[in-house]
Amino acid sequence: MARPMRLSPQAPAAVVMVRPHHFTVNTETAADNRFQVMGDDGGLAPLAHAEITRAAAALEAAGVTVHLFEDTGTDTPDSVFPNNWFSTHAGGHVAIYPMKAPSRRRERRADVIELLKSRYRVQEVVDYSGLEPDGLYLEGTGAMVLDHIDRVAYAVRSDRTDPIALERFCTQFNFEPMVFEARDGQGMPIYHTNVLMCIASDFALIGLDMMTEPARRQEIVERLEQSGRRVIGLSNDQIARFAGNALELQGRDRRLLALSTTARDALDADQIAAIEESATLLPLDIPTIERAGGSVRCTLAGVHLTARH
Repeated sequence: MARPMRLSPQAPAAVVMVRPHHFTVNTETAADNRFQVMGDDGGLAPLAHAEITRAAAALEAAGVTVHLFEDTGTDTPDSVFPNNWFSTHAGGHVAIYPMKAPSRRRERRADVIELLKSRYRVQEVVDYSGLEPDGLYLEGTGAMVLDHIDRVAYAVRSDRTDPIALERFCTQFNFEPMVFEARDGQGMPIYHTNVLMCIASDFALIGLDMMTEPARRQEIVERLEQSGRRVIGLSNDQIARFAGNALELQGRDRRLLALSTTARDALDADQIAAIEESATLLPLDIPTIERAGGSVRCTLAGVHLTARH
């Protein structure tokens, strides 16, 4: 059991979630997301709705503030993954991102930004969505895994992470970009960084075998270890079961690692023990939503803003 911990800029105490009413697996994004499970979507919508309802309740019971939005539309199949279209940052900064798939661009909604402005101190909103007509995409904290402590943006090379867009974000938000190649066991490129990497305050989960450049892999491991983190390697099979798609949060009296039950069951006893030295596992059961190619981390947009009082 993890002991009570100091507050960490890496672990937000609030999240934004979107509850879908017409969930389907997005055929438009299937070409480069090999985590998706295509097939008959009949009957999935009520299951996905219930999974987000239960997940939000479990997070709140653990002391995490959840801002839950409804999506009743039928043309935004991936709206349950809000972390891709916006992110928040200490100092009152919000970023809005350019998305590759047209269906995903429709997920951006003003009411989410307005809630953040009303409940938290927001100084500026930087909108990069104007890069889309030029084919420059950067899909938020899916494309990047951000180290908020050491100010590093880790990013897998992909069509969803354009180097120009990444450089613009890093310059404006004060992150150092660290880009690397990653492929799965069949040699296919990884589409989003957050499926193989989770950076918490005191540890990092990484699919080391998927990093194809040994020198870059070693550089990243050393960088994380120099920041005081324990690097926990994940196998390709564990990544396929979403063990890397987790997010550290600040709970009521300790830090939590929110992940799916699929991911939790993929971890071995030593890995769980290493995680629980600083964070308590909070498994959330979302197997229907995982058919869309993302897991718990994708459903959570962390709020790194200062609350208004």
